[in-house]
Amino acid sequence: MKIIIVGAGRTGCSLIGALAKKNYDITIIDKQKSLVDEVTDKYNVSGVVGSGASKETLYKAGADTADILIALTPVDEINLLSCVQAKAVGTLRTVARVFQPDFAAERKTLEKEQNIDYIFNPKYDMAEASDLSIGLPGIVKPEGLFGDMMQMATVKMLDDSPLNGMSLYEIRKKLDDEILIATVLRAGKLYVPDGQFIIEAGDSIGIAARKDRMMKILQKIGIVKRAAKKVMIVGGGITAEYLIEMLLKEKKDITVIEADLDRCSDLMARYPDVKVSFWKGETGEILEDEGIGSMDALVSLTDTDETNLVTSMYAWSRNVPSVLTRIEAPGHLNLLHRINLDITLSPSEISVNKLIRFVHNQEAGDAPNDIEKYASVAENKAEVLQFTANEGFAKSGVQFKEPSFKLKKNIIVASIIRDGEVIIPDGSTSINPGDKVIIVSEKKNRIENLNSIFA
Repeated sequence: MKIIIVGAGRTGCSLIGALAKKNYDITIIDKQKSLVDEVTDKYNVSGVVGSGASKETLYKAGADTADILIALTPVDEINLLSCVQAKAVGTLRTVARVFQPDFAAERKTLEKEQNIDYIFNPKYDMAEASDLSIGLPGIVKPEGLFGDMMQMATVKMLDDSPLNGMSLYEIRKKLDDEILIATVLRAGKLYVPDGQFIIEAGDSIGIAARKDRMMKILQKIGIVKRAAKKVMIVGGGITAEYLIEMLLKEKKDITVIEADLDRCSDLMARYPDVKVSFWKGETGEILEDEGIGSMDALVSLTDTDETNLVTSMYAWSRNVPSVLTRIEAPGHLNLLHRINLDITLSPSEISVNKLIRFVHNQEAGDAPNDIEKYASVAENKAEVLQFTANEGFAKSGVQFKEPSFKLKKNIIVASIIRDGEVIIPDGSTSINPGDKVIIVSEKKNRIENLNSIFA
């Protein structure tokens, strides 16, 4: 697969680092020769100096035979134009990053009218990741999969976890909820467990459930003590604005602290139900004034890592149950991980993960298989695959408990989407024609169609 990346910034370089591990033909385009030289010296990739919006530059990069072009410059218009030009010279699929809310709001229209396959907004994605994580401790890593219906969350089992020593069958019976433990990582080894598998301290378990049930399930397990109601957001930029709108729909009690007075006025006018405070001076003082000790969650979203570090460490010292920190520099991420400061969110990391998923989905779609959607989970040891059960499915209508419904080792049916509803299967479940079927499998199984899941 030939991939062109326009823009050698932090996200572009991180994406190249992730993709370079596979046998892709990658070319980087950037106006700055020094950046192109730096990337091509570090990775086995080609480089072209110039503008990604120029047809001449795109031809030099091989866009006429490229499978995917991903535009990641700091300028939205350049990214959009690069995609349009790439399609004009023959690139099969294009991706554009946009920051401006106007472009983001018109994403679907732009994709259709300009023939761009995927437009993403890192600020919105950052807000969405924050929304998924609010109320969670650091031992839980949420991951939304396959739209808004199904979610997976990876949970680290501590020594005092109430699930330790229990089988998966006992866990599901105890919770009395639609839950599936799809993966277990133990001492670096992957298990796709059956109902008799016993959970142990130190395990990292991958829970699959309906998105609207995940928080309740984590509360039942005892990992989350209570749902977060009072949320403090430090930094009132565009990301915070997206997050505010999400939290208002969830009826959260929101306090925003912002250092720009004009921005405070704008937020107050736009969101009368949100408490907005002007921030100037000592971090601890303003946090105390706004009741940090009574908050269920704090999300620090300012543009500087240092401010977010100080804010989050102060909240952590005041025992705020859920602390989310926006961090960009890898060194700062490592620092927070060492002191176990709850959840860190990196805009570039979130973008790279989305782009890798896009590339894998396109790769799966181009290959001679029936894979519709693809994601990598469990530290890249397992994969989540979506298929549609068509007329050729061999086990249509056969209940899972029947002896003939025997799966290969380390494969599990995680969920079925039928008529817009998510079904977490049990023994009485069957797969019907037209169902969307989501499979979790160890990567070495190399599943290419729904019939190949069976032993």
